Amino acid sequence: MRVGFGYDVHRLVEERKLILGGVEVPYEKGLLGHSDADVLVHALMDAMLGAAGMGDIGRHFPDTDNQYKGIDSMLLLERVTQLLHEAGYKVNNIDVTVVAQRPKLAGFIPQMVTNIARVVGAEESMVNVKATTTEKLGFEGEGLGISAYAVCTIAENK
Repeated sequence: MRVGFGYDVHRLVEERKLILGGVEVPYEKGLLGHSDADVLVHALMDAMLGAAGMGDIGRHFPDTDNQYKGIDSMLLLERVTQLLHEAGYKVNNIDVTVVAQRPKLAGFIPQMVTNIARVVGAEESMVNVKATTTEKLGFEGEGLGISAYAVCTIAENK
């Protein structure tokens, strides 16, 4: 078994959709980034790649490459899953925490879990997504951005 850790952060801005875990969350702001800026999925991909010793998403999907401009991060998650499979690994467990003062995410988490489990080929019981606030402290608490932390275990695909 191997373990990987991921972290990502994006700034909240007007005139962007807020996409988290492949779900469009209704909110007056969205995350700024080269892709759809799905901070949850970005942290997860870094955890998966880290567990396999394959670097990070910037190495595989650089923001200087226009083919990734505006891309759905769930498509990138599919590609990362394929990279792991090609290297002989499968996802064993995923745990993600999204840090945002607003919006409240609890009602969207079941769909995020379903989306992630489907793409990585895992049972939903192997995918955990949580959301927390910072009690109005820091950039997340001030509503300037959203961050996410992820841990992923992978095992040899026998």
